[in-house]
Amino acid sequence: MESKTFQAKLIKLQTNMLNFAYILTSNRDDAYDLLQDTTLKVLDNKDKYVDNVNFKGWVFTIMRNLFINNYRKIVRAGTVLDLTEDLYHLNLPQNSGYESPEGSLASKEITSIINSFEDSYKVPFSMHVAGYKYAEIAEHTGLPLGTVKSRIFFARQRLQRALKDYR
Repeated sequence: MESKTFQAKLIKLQTNMLNFAYILTSNRDDAYDLLQDTTLKVLDNKDKYVDNVNFKGWVFTIMRNLFINNYRKIVRAGTVLDLTEDLYHLNLPQNSGYESPEGSLASKEITSIINSFEDSYKVPFSMHVAGYKYAEIAEHTGLPLGTVKSRIFFARQRLQRALKDYR
């Protein structure tokens, strides 16, 4: 296909391409960026276009693939990979979590109340708070699943009664 004919076909598709880009991105500025990237990619790869192939389909496939690749790049950039043994960095708190010194005191009081529980309630409740699933707690403690759930429930109730002044 001649260069002038190719460019003319591409210019005629710009409105349709912009609409498709907007459908993909749901953002006007991102749609214009995707349109521009697609136009450049199509012009760079015009030698790969075969004359008897649907031009519009070819261009829209390039646009869709660019969108998918950009999306994957953004997702990868936002992903934190912790390659340390036992995922050490993911378990580190990023801040103290306390907005005031009073919050720290309340945390100490909650911890002391939990530590006052018998081990049969303290261990399952502490594991539950740490993020373990009921089945994992049951396996670790050697207790039936229903027993684990009820002990966590009763420990939570006991903690709420002890902290009723904080409501």
